[in-house]
Amino acid sequence: MSIRSASAVWEGTLKEGQGQMHLGSGAFEGAYSFMSRFEEGEGTNPEELIGAALAGCFSMALSGELTRSGFPPKRISTEARVHFERVAGKATITRIDLNTEAEVPQIDEQVFSEKAAGAKADCPISRALAVKEITLVARLV
Repeated sequence: MSIRSASAVWEGTLKEGQGQMHLGSGAFEGAYSFMSRFEEGEGTNPEELIGAALAGCFSMALSGELTRSGFPPKRISTEARVHFERVAGKATITRIDLNTEAEVPQIDEQVFSEKAAGAKADCPISRALAVKEITLVARLV
């Protein structure tokens, strides 16, 4: 398996500063700020990127589940709504709602729902969001 990377640089104070996030592949680079994260300012934010990662991962996992079961999908579209709010004074992701629509020939609603639930449980990003350990190496330069 491979190792994927992303990076971010933040310059300045929390409220007046600004940053850039970069995907290691070069496919995305985006500005973010206090305004884009906690208000409605221009730019992206980490929560939006988590939502995109989960929506993409889930859609691929569902495609795999359906295909292995003999129901190859024509199209799967997923939106992730990341709820970001204060809990005990700390900014917290409290819930992520996945909304998916799929065009899958010859499948009934019950089988589709079972495959969707399996994909949600087995998608690597879903499992990552449930992880208990995040390691850190921090050093001053």
